[in-house]
Amino acid sequence: MAMDLAVVDYGSYKTRPSALLNSVFMTTVNAAAKTLVAVASNAKAADQQSERWKPADHLRFMLMLMTWLAVWVLRVLMDHCPFALDGGGSSSPLDLMLPSSSSGSFSLDLVLQEDSNIQAPSAKALGRALTHILALLNEIPASSRKYQFALGMADKIVDENSRSGHLEMLQVNRVALASAFARTSGLLYSSLKCPRMSEDSGPWPSRILQSLPLGSFVASSLKGLGTFFPWVGTAASLFQNKRQSAVPSLEECVNDLAAEKHAQELLWITNKMVECGAVDEILVQWSSSSGLSSISLSTNPRVQGFMVKITAILFGELNRVKHEIPRQVKFNILVLWLPLFCYADNGLSYPVLTGYEKVEMEKTMDEVISTLPTIDQEVILSNWLQDFTTTSSDWPNLQKSYDLWCHSTRELIPEVTEEGQLCGLLE
Repeated sequence: MAMDLAVVDYGSYKTRPSALLNSVFMTTVNAAAKTLVAVASNAKAADQQSERWKPADHLRFMLMLMTWLAVWVLRVLMDHCPFALDGGGSSSPLDLMLPSSSSGSFSLDLVLQEDSNIQAPSAKALGRALTHILALLNEIPASSRKYQFALGMADKIVDENSRSGHLEMLQVNRVALASAFARTSGLLYSSLKCPRMSEDSGPWPSRILQSLPLGSFVASSLKGLGTFFPWVGTAASLFQNKRQSAVPSLEECVNDLAAEKHAQELLWITNKMVECGAVDEILVQWSSSSGLSSISLSTNPRVQGFMVKITAILFGELNRVKHEIPRQVKFNILVLWLPLFCYADNGLSYPVLTGYEKVEMEKTMDEVISTLPTIDQEVILSNWLQDFTTTSSDWPNLQKSYDLWCHSTRELIPEVTEEGQLCGLLE
């Protein structure tokens, strides 16, 4: 027979003041507030009329001070009074923590409960822990040593959940990682967006003037200086443009570092979802990331490299489960993310995929495209041809898919005999 010691919340048994003491306190507070208003109004009227206070005013002021002093005394009594005043009885905090028997007496024995219903640990607790760690990864700087510590903890929890083989543990990984993927992709998009022009982004002479005492007044007074001396404004503009083109702003550097961090985290989450065998949720999310796909075409090469790897992994998973994924998801992924392969920097500075991986990726895309209707293939291949011919990249080359689409389209055209053509001409 299991016997569990009852858990007592000592903080909830704090001594409460009696109703009488509380009523006295509130009455005193109201009286003190009214006295304060009366003294303040009399002082304002006497000041406006340049009159001195009368004895009654001094008496009212002293009464106000005494009333407020009584308020603080009552407040201290309510906070530290060790007994309650209700009903003329007294009860200590120890009495409040002990249950009373039918005879009204108290027992100092340990309170034991038999067969108490204590909630058993559930998979939700591990889900909350994993979600919390993944959220912390987005906040911890990548240069911090605690970042690798948190990443190792998340990696360990995911791997142990996968090795357990329980369906609930696999579902924990699925839900937590899918949520982290959505949150991280949102942070990546926010960091890639162009920063808004701030109020201090004007020419450098005006910023220097505004930083000086009375600088705003001087800057506004010299606002029309460029009208009389155009060479001043031209020289300042040229110097400013040259400086901005040579040295990136601090905000741009911070955004690039944040974007690279989030892109790397997104790649880690994608690999973990592939290991868990649950990427269908990520495929749906990637198929609806139109803003992220469009902004990825003009981002820095290091971020593009991570996004190319993520897209390549998801294309491979899409080909693996192509018959289980809805048509719209496959179509959206190809339309949104195929241009990234054409516009991404695949040079020697930032190698993304090897030659073998590029060849395999072309085969994968050909197979996925072949599973779509011809009308969808037309849209995808037309967009690819536009991007492929206008960029310097020679990859991906989907000419095989384009030729197959042309061939299948010809087969769908109904054959017309010579007699049918003659009848058409006579009509």
